[in-house]
Amino acid sequence: METHRKNSVVGNILHTCHPCRRTIPYRIYAIFHTCGIIALMYHHVHSLVTANNTLITCLLLLSDIVLAFMWATTTSLRLNPVHRTECPEKYAAKPEDFPKLDVFLCTADPYKEPPMMVVNTALSVMAYEYPSDKISVYVSDDGGSSLTFFALIEAAKFSKQWLPFCKKNNVQDRSPEVYFSSESHSRSDEAENLKTNILKCEVEQMMYEDMKSRVEHVVESGKVETAFITCDQFRGVFDLWTDKFSRHDHPTIIQVLQNSETDMDNTRKYIMPNLIYVSREKSKVSPHHFKAGALNTLLGSIRDPEIKSGLGYVQFPQKFLGVSKNDIYACENKRLFNINMVGFDGLMGPTHVGTGCFFNRRAFYGPPYLLILPEINELKPYRIADKSIKAQDVLSLAHNVAGCIYEYNTNWGSKIGFRYGSLVEDYYTGFMLHFGLFEMSFSKYSPITYGIKSLDLLMGLGYCNSPFKPFWSIPLTVYGLLPQLALISGVSVFPKASDPWFWLYIILFFGAYAQDLSDFLLEGGTYRKWWNDQRMLMIKGLSSFFFGFIEFILKILNLSTPKFNVTSKANDDDEQRKRYEQEIFDFGTSSSMFLPLTTVAIVNLLAFVWGLYGILFCGGELYLELLLVSFAVVNCLPIYGAMVLRKDDGKLSKRICFLAGNLHVGSYCVKLLRPQVTSPLRLIHNNNTSGWFKRKKHNMNESV
Repeated sequence: METHRKNSVVGNILHTCHPCRRTIPYRIYAIFHTCGIIALMYHHVHSLVTANNTLITCLLLLSDIVLAFMWATTTSLRLNPVHRTECPEKYAAKPEDFPKLDVFLCTADPYKEPPMMVVNTALSVMAYEYPSDKISVYVSDDGGSSLTFFALIEAAKFSKQWLPFCKKNNVQDRSPEVYFSSESHSRSDEAENLKTNILKCEVEQMMYEDMKSRVEHVVESGKVETAFITCDQFRGVFDLWTDKFSRHDHPTIIQVLQNSETDMDNTRKYIMPNLIYVSREKSKVSPHHFKAGALNTLLGSIRDPEIKSGLGYVQFPQKFLGVSKNDIYACENKRLFNINMVGFDGLMGPTHVGTGCFFNRRAFYGPPYLLILPEINELKPYRIADKSIKAQDVLSLAHNVAGCIYEYNTNWGSKIGFRYGSLVEDYYTGFMLHFGLFEMSFSKYSPITYGIKSLDLLMGLGYCNSPFKPFWSIPLTVYGLLPQLALISGVSVFPKASDPWFWLYIILFFGAYAQDLSDFLLEGGTYRKWWNDQRMLMIKGLSSFFFGFIEFILKILNLSTPKFNVTSKANDDDEQRKRYEQEIFDFGTSSSMFLPLTTVAIVNLLAFVWGLYGILFCGGELYLELLLVSFAVVNCLPIYGAMVLRKDDGKLSKRICFLAGNLHVGSYCVKLLRPQVTSPLRLIHNNNTSGWFKRKKHNMNESV
């Protein structure tokens, strides 16, 4: 195995690539675990043939097949993980030779994605440590909001103060909101250097707070009052927002808010980057393809530089601020952004995850061996824009591309650009880029068939990890209810401690979790964060994955259509923020999505009490069942607290608790009312019947 791979440009080594130390141990363990899975499948098939418990065995077999497949998708990314060491200081190109960058920012709702959040993102991008005349920032407003447009006009004015301040003082936290907050590490580190500029810093903060108050006032009022429009250049643009204007039906709006060819900062020393507002045309009778359609509109408008190389894209893992100490909701997405990425990087390169990614425009126009050209010459991948961004023909072309009917009968969205046909446009597009989510699992481009055939076995399996995640709901539901009901009934679905198969379950269970924990720790995680991460996987499996699976089935049957709902990024609830900082789960929303989760939690708690009683006082031998139930109960502790102990607004709603309790009680009442019908749980041959259940029945006969 090659220990190091060096990558260079014009003789300069820019980074080295070296395998992770865990590669060999992981490969050895993968062989043993695979043998264990094969043995487990044999055990299930043998039980299916020889025993009468067909239903029980089929459910366990199905669950273990899903678990084995998901383990294979993860293991494919563990066989050749690599790390890279970058050497950016060795990049010898002059600033004037740097490629131009077109940065896309997407927003869709001024109330769920507050305009000040968009403003701070735009300002931080414009303040990149990069030649300003080579940066163009495009803000795609898919909601077509005058509030967002107003906020960006304010941002353009403030940037003439903010960008020079960042450059002069080498500011690292270039988002004003972060920099002026008490959480800014950059500001504290730069305090010594800024002693002579404290007054300037205070002036900058006052100007920022003034801009912020104007924007938030406009958002709160819901309209842009004439008195707040201080830029005469754009005063007439607001007339486009008439009574007939809606987020789902409106004309194209493209405005150049800042032009690098003419605009400079207030000191006339620094060139300002391009800032362009784009709101594509929307019509209720034309499909708009969600975010992928917005990105393709921007892709048709950008002024791409001449980059002719085999490089498709460069991607940086997303970093998150404000995450709680132990990340109770697994918001860091460590598996996606860190663990899986080093695995993909060792195969054919990391997947596109929708953010922090710089593309070579050529990558959107077919695989390296086949260039698929667009219908308009000006949109060709290697064309260099040699006209002003405000030239009439350039703006006319941009309006044409942003229209509803432009893409009809073209290759956009199918063979070039961001791909349509899925709500997860980043995963879908990244997969097609490598060739050259759940809904993709059974499409003609399914990674399990098309991916393995077109890429290779390991890469195809690695890509299966994301779109097949809803299948987690199958084993989590089966193993969350079946052994528990069996434990309450006093019968066994797993081998007893005296059975050699008992140790196979123990080895597979603890081996898989130990490997998962080592992945997490070796990529910079902690024990507590890992525990919360695996707990969130279970919570998702019994909520979002569960209902996503049902939604997909309904879509296949043409009983449902896909919907896209923008996630709210706004949070003004101080109590909710306080609970998060204290790492207390928030179940405040009365959603039916919590019903399966709460039901499983109740069943496991009852099974734990009953099973513990059976083992301690009746000599029971249902150790595997009790082990599984105990593991589930510990994971469900926040749920029990939210059901019974808590009085705050983050507790589980009484309606969900009542329904979950009734489901369990109702199933038990049905069993009592129909004693003549043998329960499926009783269809287990006598060899699986627990000792304490037999003894209890024998004692009852003696007493009679």
